[in-house]
Amino acid sequence: MEEDNPDDYVDRHPVVTVMGHVDHGKTTSLLDFIREANVVAGESGGITQHIGAYVVDMDNRRKITFLDTPGHEAFTAMRSRGAHITDLVVLVIAADDNVMPQTEEAIDHAKAAGVPIVIAINKVDKPNANPQAIRKQLAERNILVEDWGGNYQVVEVSAKTGQGVPELMEKILLEAELLELKANPKLRANGVVIESRLDRGKGAVATVLIQQGTLHIGDDFIVGKYYGRVRAMLNERNQRIKSAGPAFPVQILGIDGVPEAGDKLIVMPDEKSAREIAQRRQQLKREQDFRQIKLLTLDEISRQIKEGEVKELNILVKADVDGSAQALTDSLLKLSTQDVAVKIIRRAVGPITESDVMLAAASHAIIIGFHVRPTLNAKALAEEENVDIRPYKVIYQAIEDVKMAMEGLLEPEEREVVTGLAEVREVFKISRLGSIAGCYMLNGKINRNSMVRLIRNDVEIYTGKLSSLKRFKEDVKEVSAGYECGIMIENYNDIKVGDYIEVYEVVEEKRTLDAK
Repeated sequence: MEEDNPDDYVDRHPVVTVMGHVDHGKTTSLLDFIREANVVAGESGGITQHIGAYVVDMDNRRKITFLDTPGHEAFTAMRSRGAHITDLVVLVIAADDNVMPQTEEAIDHAKAAGVPIVIAINKVDKPNANPQAIRKQLAERNILVEDWGGNYQVVEVSAKTGQGVPELMEKILLEAELLELKANPKLRANGVVIESRLDRGKGAVATVLIQQGTLHIGDDFIVGKYYGRVRAMLNERNQRIKSAGPAFPVQILGIDGVPEAGDKLIVMPDEKSAREIAQRRQQLKREQDFRQIKLLTLDEISRQIKEGEVKELNILVKADVDGSAQALTDSLLKLSTQDVAVKIIRRAVGPITESDVMLAAASHAIIIGFHVRPTLNAKALAEEENVDIRPYKVIYQAIEDVKMAMEGLLEPEEREVVTGLAEVREVFKISRLGSIAGCYMLNGKINRNSMVRLIRNDVEIYTGKLSSLKRFKEDVKEVSAGYECGIMIENYNDIKVGDYIEVYEVVEEKRTLDAK
């Protein structure tokens, strides 16, 4: 890193993360109104599934960078990443709903990152809106708003009509002024990867939030274990730009691999030093993975010895962007139980390729594609190798399907169902056959192949099978309640008058994960 000169510091605009529960109107309405653009048109099911970064120009020449994090609980990892690179958080809560678990989660992330929170109570134009109830619920969670003598700024907004949006922007800028945000644009740039993906035409593309310095076209950089040269930079509207300063999000082309979300980007003096560090990092990563595989194998063996037979569901996750792959992986791993363990054998970005299919075939794994499709060759190979490829566009469906697959791996649960009860009213001893119980069926019915249990004075004496079932002198298949019958129990003759014979059958039931 370069030496920093305090005299070079200038004011920079704030980076604001919009958080809140799914469907509370963060992207669909509020950010759309602010940016006068429609982000959600490209999102499946109207849910924001990717992190986005947008710069908004204010009338008074000031700017705000908005990070839009998805509200679904599966994206906890992405949301926490958003909180740690942000200056302040806008928490969106719908006035016609409640403070939801994901809202609390967002509050926890913001508090953990030590960033100020501005609360936007959305949908106040709705007839059933109750902003005071939201204030009360927040107070119960130690979030006391300014109206009630607390420290948290609150604005009632309607993204539909635009009511309160200018006040929200003013409050954001006021909080930013108090933070006295500064950065040095003269340094070599460094920043954080917000999102990364593999584009068919452009190759590896990373969305990077610049934190210090200015990034120019032609700069050599390292990002995680990869290096590259800035071939092109695009803003959030896909327009080419030549440089990006602090607090600006840009899409960068020219990386030799797909970095992970959260990786640091650092501009290096020349290509040679960037390549050397990247190669060293790749070597360390390979060594780490090699050790990890060995350790994991031994741990797995000892764990299986300890816990007995553990079934595993191997999954290979491919997604269009790294954040989604990470979030989906975390959600699937949470499904593991004592009986069935989820094992992610690979998590990567890009289309499903032949090498993915080969790995899945060798590991007996299923492939989950999130917003990605298999290549033609991969599809043909998957059919040949009988590898299950499941493409999804909405995360809920992927989680639900894996859950059902796991329930299929669980051993069926055996349960006894009592089907009838007979009372022994007479015992006939026949020398060559043994004891025959003359019984009266009190309830239910008895079948020729039923399992029976002999009960005397409420104590179970014997469990076994029937050897014969008769009515008068005829063998019968079934006797119902209210009828008399003769019963012989296989290999058992110690039957007495007054005993009860309980008839039961063992049924196998499909076990569910929720029942565990």
